[in-house]
Formats: sequence, structure tokens, C-alpha cells
Amino acid sequence: MTAGPQRCAGVELGGTKCIAVVAQGRDILAQAQWPTGKDAAATLNAVADWLIAAKAEHGFDALGIASFGPLCLDCHSADFGKILNTPKPGWAGVDVVRALSGQLGVPVCFDTDVAGAALAEGLWGASVGCGVHVYLTIGTGIGGGVVIGGKPLHGAVHPEIGHIRVRRAVGDAFAGSCPVHGDCLEGLASGPAIALRAGRPAETIAPTDPVWDNVAHELAELMQMLILTLSPHRIVLGGGVGYGQSHLLVRVRKAAAEALNAYLPGQTVADLERVIVPAGLGAEAGVFGALALAQSLPQELSEI
Repeated sequence: MTAGPQRCAGVELGGTKCIAVVAQGRDILAQAQWPTGKDAAATLNAVADWLIAAKAEHGFDALGIASFGPLCLDCHSADFGKILNTPKPGWAGVDVVRALSGQLGVPVCFDTDVAGAALAEGLWGASVGCGVHVYLTIGTGIGGGVVIGGKPLHGAVHPEIGHIRVRRAVGDAFAGSCPVHGDCLEGLASGPAIALRAGRPAETIAPTDPVWDNVAHELAELMQMLILTLSPHRIVLGGGVGYGQSHLLVRVRKAAAEALNAYLPGQTVADLERVIVPAGLGAEAGVFGALALAQSLPQELSEI
């Protein structure tokens, strides 16, 4: 990874809140937060004004934007910097990069919030020293960022891990809650999906409740897919469900080991305790992800 500017700004644009920071390395010098409302222009204008004032006061050399998606990350496309067909009202087609960086005159790195978090975990968290690693957020939605050799994995677009289909547990008839795919992983194991299954919020469900058996099964299906396709050194679980339900992690490792059936070395429960781990940066993975993007200076860097 190329060493980037040390004083950077970062914006974590999430589905419910937006956080902007200025930092020297990892030390945050200034921070502000806004709700991510339906009026995208109003939200982004407020953030842009704060960034302009923060640059005048603190100075920074680059901006990292870690956003919910899906996103256009192709810097050769006329749509680069835009949010694509998101179900979040008021945000489809919004040009986030130009709205936030137009008056700053600094290089901008734009990527998904999970790709940023994956980079941050590789720099400062649970994936330090790993050549291939994955960050998964399991909360309001499910998403994943993949880092290979210090760079986020991009293809035609970017990974949308939360919307894959998994094998269902025998007898599980839950229809799923995803408005696009129904019983994709996000529709089965995200926080809202778990709440719909149980009839109450996920954080109020006892660890012994059988609803967690199905959730663990579905997440374990994802783990074995990632292990067999990417052979990652680390899979980091974040998000309110991912790191907020420690008992779930134990169940997922056990179910994943059973599904893998020791096909390859390093796939026992004891091995997976070192592979499938909670987020080292906890709830701050998103904010540090935006800073990691600003400091990474990958090939997709674009100056607006």
C-alpha cells in the first residue's frame, strides 16, 4: 500500500447517519455528525460546508468517502462518484463525490463503507498483516468488503455479498425481508430480518432463542463460500449483529466447520477461531474506513 497523506478528512455516509472527521494519521482532530435524511442535497450541503470550514482551520491533503451503496466506482464513467439504484429514498443517482469535494481542491478516494472498513481493519484492527481479508457488516443490512494485497477488490462494480443466496436450513420457511431478493442473505440474517422472524428487535432476543440457529446456519453458509472462493486469512464481523452478539460468532464458527467438513487444512473450529473474528475497531470501523481510504491512495484515486 502506498503511503498517503498524514492529515486527511474522512466522511462515513451511512444509511442513518453521516460522520465527517479530520485526522492526523489515526488521531481525530475534529468531528461532526448529521442524520442521513431523505433530502440528500441538504445532508451533503451541510457536510460540504463543514469540510470547507475544517480545511480552513486544520488543513488536510486528501478526502476519503466511505458510502452506502451500490456505487459507481469506475473513474472513467460519467457516473463515477454517484450512488446507483439504492432503495434508500431520495438518494438514487446522487453525485456524492462532487457534492462533497467540489470546493476542496484535494484528491478524493471514493468507495463503499465496507471496503473502507476492511482497509481500516487491515491497517489498525483485526486484519493487520493479512494479505487477503474480508470485512462483513451485519446490522441494518449485510455488506462485505474484500481486500487483496492492500487494495479493495473491484470488478464490474463492487462486491454485494449481502445479496447472495444461501442454502436454507431444513424446515426454515421464513420468506425473507429483502425488498429486491426476498430470501437473500440480507433478507434472512440482517437485524430487521431477525426482528421480523422473532417478532421483536434482535438486541432483545435471548442467546438461547432458537431463532439464532437459523441465523448462524445462514451466516455459516456465507463463511464457507468466502473460505472456499477467496481463501482469506481473516474474516472480520462488524455491525450491530456482527459484533454485538458474541454468542452468534461461536455458533457460526461451529456451523461453518461442520459445513466445510475438514476438506482442507485449517478448517476446524479451533482454526476458524483465528479466521472468523469480531471487528477490532468495533463501531468505529466506518469512520476509520473513510480515513483509511484517504490514506491509501489506490489506483482509483480521482481529483475533482
